[in-house]
Amino acid sequence: MGRDTVIGLVGKPSSGKSTTLNALTDANAKVRSFPFTTIDPNKASGYLEVECACSRFGKQELCKPNYGYCRNGTRGVPIILLDVAGLVPNAHLGRGLGNKFLSDLTEADCLIHIVDVSGTTDADGKETRGYDPLQDIEWFQDEIFRWILGNLTEKWPSVVRRHVATKSTTLETLLLQLGGYYANKELVGKALDRMPNLPPLQEWDTEMVEAVVKSFMAVKFPTILALNKMDHPDADKNVSKIMLKFPEMKCVLTSSLTEVFLRKLAALNYIKYELGTEFIDTAEDLPDAGLRPLDEKLAEKIEEIRDLVLYRFGSTGLVNLLQTAAEMMQLVPVYPVRNISTFGGLSGQHVFRDCVLVKKHSPVISVARKIMGDVTIAAIEGVDKKRVGEEDTVDVKKNDILSFRLVPGNH
Repeated sequence: MGRDTVIGLVGKPSSGKSTTLNALTDANAKVRSFPFTTIDPNKASGYLEVECACSRFGKQELCKPNYGYCRNGTRGVPIILLDVAGLVPNAHLGRGLGNKFLSDLTEADCLIHIVDVSGTTDADGKETRGYDPLQDIEWFQDEIFRWILGNLTEKWPSVVRRHVATKSTTLETLLLQLGGYYANKELVGKALDRMPNLPPLQEWDTEMVEAVVKSFMAVKFPTILALNKMDHPDADKNVSKIMLKFPEMKCVLTSSLTEVFLRKLAALNYIKYELGTEFIDTAEDLPDAGLRPLDEKLAEKIEEIRDLVLYRFGSTGLVNLLQTAAEMMQLVPVYPVRNISTFGGLSGQHVFRDCVLVKKHSPVISVARKIMGDVTIAAIEGVDKKRVGEEDTVDVKKNDILSFRLVPGNH
């Protein structure tokens, strides 16, 4: 069974990490239970919004997911978020919860670093004015680098001796050293492929080891910057500075406090709010929708949010954050169904009850293993009862609706 994808959320105290976590994990709906069997205290279920397969067939009314939600063809697919606490400078030396923080990170397939771009909190999260958030990004990247490098160089001479004695390949030796970071052969291979003309491992100098660690970091910990508190007056100049300094990093502008506030108002029936958009409607906009009227103070606050956040940036950025992470990890939704003609289960009229996230271009057989474990499959069918081969791959809207027929007695 393939393990579930994990997105790590990191950020110094007061950067808005807890608020972001709340915004991503509250689907603002009666969401059905989680598919993950054990959720540790520092894990939560977030919801990645995708276009649901039901909208392709005009079956939105019949779509009722076992996990997550579907609203008019927009599906919230559960995904694991890991809340990594203890982020402070010099964590690699064990400061704060340093070692725990760094070893927690290893489970993540992708990191979202929440950065306070208002510059109103210093490196330790204390209130200030005019702090340069560039520093947070630089020292965070440096922490991970120094931690992995330290673990590797500590035993480098014996690693080289063993490498030569056993006539191992560079990939085999590095896999032994980096496997503890939830890194498989494919991942370590990808890191090495980024470095053409690598000399034999026994000839690496310090600079070469550092370059290999940086390459490994890039594939093991792809990072998205959530530039939070984007509506603060000082945010603009800091955002420009960060984008100039890190042009290769994915950045998403966010206001997690606004998102949490809007979801709360929507839950209390004061507004109708379309997640991930700039659209908010009040009782004044929709007199027949049964919304509660706003008092003057709330009405003013809504106008302010429209002007400073929604109309200016197009949304609060929170829905976009998980979508950017999914793109970075190349995840696509796949819908296993029992009945390929109706897209339902064995009984009942509801369709597309299940949805799993898998890596783009995964062979269909690995999707079957992820869903059902080690079973013997008799046949695989796609839409229109088309036969699908085990080695065929999945992609967006390609082999993404599948029915697996098992060999009898194999359950």
